[in-house]
Amino acid sequence: MKQQFAVFIVRWLLNSFGLWVAVRLLGTGYSDAQVDAGYWAFLFAGLIFSIINSVLRPIIIILSLPAILVTLGLFILVVNGLMVYISLKLAPGLQMSFFYSILTGMILSLINYIVSSALELSHGRKKEELV
Repeated sequence: MKQQFAVFIVRWLLNSFGLWVAVRLLGTGYSDAQVDAGYWAFLFAGLIFSIINSVLRPIIIILSLPAILVTLGLFILVVNGLMVYISLKLAPGLQMSFFYSILTGMILSLINYIVSSALELSHGRKKEELV
């Protein structure tokens, strides 16, 4: 249980950092919008994204399985973008267009993949040490 909570905390912090990087690199997608949100807004948005990603994403993936199969998995990009878009709509002070949400979803997917791989490698090393 402690390990799962630690993994959630690491993902939360890295998702917050990924959102901050994406907003700084990509902007919001609106020509007149300026994002002057502080670090707390990104931490809160990262928490919302982490919760939505762990609760709502599996349901959306199951419901959109036909589209995912027809597009040979490319619809996952839209699902990830939708998760980012919903998270930023719920977070106060942050907004982003849907297209930029899809690009941000790609960045966050890469970050989550790297975190999962690193945690899996460290977990594999612990198992080898026990044997």
